[in-house]
Amino acid sequence: MISICAYICRVKERLNLTIDGALLEAMKAYAASKEMSVSELVESYFRSVTKPVGRDNILDLVDRLEPPEDKGEEKFPKWKLLAANEERATAEAARQERVTGEAAKEGGGYGF
Repeated sequence: MISICAYICRVKERLNLTIDGALLEAMKAYAASKEMSVSELVESYFRSVTKPVGRDNILDLVDRLEPPEDKGEEKFPKWKLLAANEERATAEAARQERVTGEAAKEGGGYGF
């Protein structure tokens, strides 16, 4: 059974790390400048990494993006493009016929 103190007292655990000596010296100097221990820095970093963020950062959003769809045949099938072009051509022909018919009425049947 886990003691209640483990949850309330936040029992500290020992962790052994193996890192580059020059990096350790730089971290000790940085920790001293912040009036912290290296252990406190490591714990702070671990908290920031494991803490759920209130909102997503840009990297999380990019990771969840769907891969782009192929914009070829599936997105714009040729038959849809042809149908749209045919509709435009039919509409334009009807407009031209209407304009020509109106001009013929006004111009005595000569089409202008």
